[in-house]
Amino acid sequence: MARTDIQNQLGLTETVLGYADSLAARASDTVLMVGRLAMGIIFFQSGFAKLAALGAFSASLGNRGVAFPDFWGPVGAISEFVGGTLILLGLGTRYAAVLIVVFVIVATGIAHRYWEFPEPARRMQEGQFYKNLAIIGGALFLFICGAGRFSLDAILMKRR
Repeated sequence: MARTDIQNQLGLTETVLGYADSLAARASDTVLMVGRLAMGIIFFQSGFAKLAALGAFSASLGNRGVAFPDFWGPVGAISEFVGGTLILLGLGTRYAAVLIVVFVIVATGIAHRYWEFPEPARRMQEGQFYKNLAIIGGALFLFICGAGRFSLDAILMKRR
């Protein structure tokens, strides 16, 4: 089916689509900043909490069967905190997005294997699993789009 056929069936006109495209173009830097702040604060706050209780976090990794939890605990906590901080600031955003993707994949594989849980914990872990999948998608978009104009990345690029 051609694009115009789909547009006609959905009642979408070129004016409506043109307006949405125009609005997206005008607001892209602001929306990128808001998205960065929304994503970054999750990892900043969670990483900070893990760093503040590093022993407990490392022990929880050991309880989940992670080898060398006293090594991987600090690696995970620092990765999450630094990745979140960089995303908040819009500094090294593409690298931070990749770091967060890797962190979330590993964290999901360790903590949210919902198929191993009995009901009702299974449903909760399944929700966490798919939430993390959405976060991975958002981080991938951030990797592709970059930090936008309202970021330290943009300020540093102007100085070059």
